[in-house]
Amino acid sequence: MEEFNNHQTMPELWSPLDHTSLSILIIIEEEHIQEKKQTIVKNSKEEKNFINELRNKLSSIDINILTI
Repeated sequence: MEEFNNHQTMPELWSPLDHTSLSILIIIEEEHIQEKKQTIVKNSKEEKNFINELRNKLSSIDINILTI
C-alpha cells in the first residue's frame, strides 16, 4: 500500500491508466433506537414546516454513487 495525503492506495488494483479503485470501510454498530409514532394534521402549519425541513436537509446531501 502507498500512502498519499492520509489516503492509502493499493497499486495492485491500479488500472492501466494509473487509477485505482476507492475502497471505503464503513463500520456499522448495533444501536437501540426508541421508536415513536407521531401524526401531523394534513395541510397544517406543522406539515408544511416538516416538509420544508425535510426538503432542505435532503437537498444539502451531496451524493454521487457509481455502481459497477
